[in-house]
Amino acid sequence: MKQFEVPNGYRSRLITAIKQKRKADDKLKKDFTPTLLDLGTVQFYLARHLGFCYGVENAIDIAYKTIEENIGKRIYLLSEMIHNPQVNADLIQKGVKFLHDTNGNAIIPLEELTADDVVMIPAFGTTLELEKVIQDKGIEIQKYNTTCPFVEKVWNRSDQIAKKGYSVVIHGKPKHEETRATFSHAAANTPTLIVNDMEETIVLGDYILGKMSVDAFKEFFAGRYSIGFDPILDLLKIGVVNQTTQLATDTQAISDYLKQIIIKKYGAENIEAHFADTRDTLCYATNDNQSAVIGLLETSADLAIVMGGKNSSNSSHLVELCEQKLPTYFIDDVSKVVSESEIIHADWKNKTAQVVHNYLPQKETVKILMTSGASCPDAVVESVIQKIAGYFGKEAALDQLILDWEKHQAI
Repeated sequence: MKQFEVPNGYRSRLITAIKQKRKADDKLKKDFTPTLLDLGTVQFYLARHLGFCYGVENAIDIAYKTIEENIGKRIYLLSEMIHNPQVNADLIQKGVKFLHDTNGNAIIPLEELTADDVVMIPAFGTTLELEKVIQDKGIEIQKYNTTCPFVEKVWNRSDQIAKKGYSVVIHGKPKHEETRATFSHAAANTPTLIVNDMEETIVLGDYILGKMSVDAFKEFFAGRYSIGFDPILDLLKIGVVNQTTQLATDTQAISDYLKQIIIKKYGAENIEAHFADTRDTLCYATNDNQSAVIGLLETSADLAIVMGGKNSSNSSHLVELCEQKLPTYFIDDVSKVVSESEIIHADWKNKTAQVVHNYLPQKETVKILMTSGASCPDAVVESVIQKIAGYFGKEAALDQLILDWEKHQAI
């Protein structure tokens, strides 16, 4: 796999050594057991897969090279590069300005752009409509395109089934940048509809089975179907794709449910004529990280800490999985670990922050499960481990552990 140039400040000696050793021992990625960092009175269990994915490293690599190649020019991002506060703050510090917020609201009017400006497409991709506006200003936006290859894979899959006459149903968060981009690309080729979850999928199924009127359908899904969408005609043949960072189990359940609805209406013998076999369109990192968390949760522990940006979809799904088993705290950097008695936790559902007291239990050995989202630097993970280890007086033991892992890496 291609190697990218990522600033050393995002790297971690400890996590790098662990990842390389685990990769060497498990080339086929079949072992999802966590890595134990045993410091005696505190034990950290790290998920087999965590942190930066291919798409994120690709985006950071392109962004930093763009800055180096365009000294003296105004450089813009259509929106946040990725959903990580440190990375976005670093880009701002280097002079990059964001044109829109994560919801697509303008921060800087597009009228201020000139043909001499540099504009980058973020890792989530962008809509065809916005891309055209930028291009019409004489700006070579494709020259600085950091769209994740796995997002583009979803667009390609949508295009393939569109050419066969299928409409596209996207499983995604309607307001998320990636979903908006995928919707734009799919809708350019075929009727397209977004469903957020299983509840909305059941409503869609009810319409397909004739249990809902056209008017009720349009009211329920208002703002989430393409221009000219005709539910009477456009739901005769469908295929399901997804926002790449959704829960794999959720997307599979939605696809299976709609397939059964189609079988119920048209018969199993006609399934191929009405339901496209799109297979799973989740990215490999989402699959790996979610599978690793499932493996992580087989370990008995006192709490879990998930690190990632509060707007990060893939990170929030890791929190969702962990919360089903034990107390879980969602943080974006080490500053949220305020003390040994306080941690600032982000609620992944409403994005609000709350101070949690006494998050570390008073017991002989504290066991902590840890993972991070695909846009979270490994340096954040190590810094959190360092800080918590300090509360137990284990700084020296951790330093020795880092040296031991580096020796393992060298063997």
